[in-house]
Amino acid sequence: MGLALPWKHRIPPVPCGPERRVEPFQNQAPIDPAGEASRAEDSALAASCQAGDLAAYERLYALQGAKMKNLARNLLGNPVDAEDAVQETFLKVQRSISSFRGQSSFVTWTYRILVNTCYDARRSRLRKKEVTGDNTEESPRPEPRAPGAHPSLRLALERALATLTRHQRDIFLLYEVEGFRHAEIAAMLEISETASKNTLFQAKKNLRQLLEAPRSSDAAGAR
Repeated sequence: MGLALPWKHRIPPVPCGPERRVEPFQNQAPIDPAGEASRAEDSALAASCQAGDLAAYERLYALQGAKMKNLARNLLGNPVDAEDAVQETFLKVQRSISSFRGQSSFVTWTYRILVNTCYDARRSRLRKKEVTGDNTEESPRPEPRAPGAHPSLRLALERALATLTRHQRDIFLLYEVEGFRHAEIAAMLEISETASKNTLFQAKKNLRQLLEAPRSSDAAGAR
């Protein structure tokens, strides 16, 4: 990244002759102090957990516990199952901490375990329903980012989300409701960032069509 100096302080050009060559500035990515601090904290947290420091696990829960419960509730549909999934996730993190190799951030790795735990819970619940012959499905009810979202709008969104595929709904929830980036979603679901972006695009397209359809029919009836 070149230096942006006021006009009167700009360095005059250096004459280029055969004995001297001026090298261009190399493009450099801007330093993000907040990002560097976050990565350093993540690495320190991982190292402490690997060392068996129980206070580090408490710190992880203090930082991420509420968000993990919300994500689990959105994936599973009720707070009781969500609480169980988060507890199971922390047990799995403690049991498998030695396998963490730093290929993603420690927090992202933890969320990957949580998502897989929720998927296991879904499959277990589905098997139980198949045994009992219960074909009803409890669709997740996402918590809106805006606390004052209109009830009718929220209900319409819940109904529309229920029509998406599981994969589309999960990526929509992870990105739009939980606020994860595509790189994080890709690491959690073990897919490419492109696949995450494409799935989100299709999910939004489907939701837009479903949510706009009633308005179009109402407008046609008013004519």
